[in-house]
Amino acid sequence: MYGLFILAVGWGADFWRAQSIVSGKAPELVAMSIQGKQVDLIAMSQDKPVLVYFWATWCSVCSTVSPSVDFVSGNMQVVTVALNSGDDKRIQQYMSSKDYDFTVLNDATGLIGRAWGISLTSTLMVIDKGQITSVTTGFTSPFGMWARMLLS
Repeated sequence: MYGLFILAVGWGADFWRAQSIVSGKAPELVAMSIQGKQVDLIAMSQDKPVLVYFWATWCSVCSTVSPSVDFVSGNMQVVTVALNSGDDKRIQQYMSSKDYDFTVLNDATGLIGRAWGISLTSTLMVIDKGQITSVTTGFTSPFGMWARMLLS
């Protein structure tokens, strides 16, 4: 019974925190990653769902979520957006220092975050066939990421 209460509180908190985030059709997102790869999120999501992770180098919650994102990125499509974290070189240095290998789009100006209604880090979304099928904020485990991808 206690476990169900915790789940209900978690879902309620996610709903409240995610009110400003866009829903339904995902905004267009075509950009060059800091790794030099062209990313077209809507096109990527046509074949398989994509986990989209909004994070920042200065975010304390992200420091616990990012290792999980890096772990699952080896087995699923993952695109991340670094919010207000400096220039590409600074983010690349951060990625190297943590030994992360996930794809990063640099949102140094906050334009992408505003278009998606992101006001919190960390925020994770699942995009399937151009539709936002799942949104969660705060801490998420690798199991939670897998479950959201499977349920989309």
